[in-house]
Amino acid sequence: VQLVESGGGSVQPGGSLRLSCATSGFAFSKFDMSWYRQGPGGKEREFIGYITKTDSTTYADTVKGRFSISRDNAKNTLYLQMDRLNSEDTGVYFCQTRFGFSAIWGQGTQVTVSS
Repeated sequence: VQLVESGGGSVQPGGSLRLSCATSGFAFSKFDMSWYRQGPGGKEREFIGYITKTDSTTYADTVKGRFSISRDNAKNTLYLQMDRLNSEDTGVYFCQTRFGFSAIWGQGTQVTVSS
């Protein structure tokens, strides 16, 4: 099982980024998928949102209306579209899924929002 995030980078406030999470080793279409982030300075990992196997989405209040999660089951890939970024969105972004009680994480991709 492997989750590999990509698409991070540096962007100015108000800008956009689209993150991807390429998966392998499991039946992607049958699993709910989540995005988390961890801010700088040892902050706790923060839930951003998730998408169910039936494409239902839920978002944290901090990103609702700015971020959008989608999936392409044909490509076994999860996406996070991030718009109207601000400095508080800076951090390492992770995708995650669960096998029973076990959480599977990617290695993360860095997003930096700065002028």
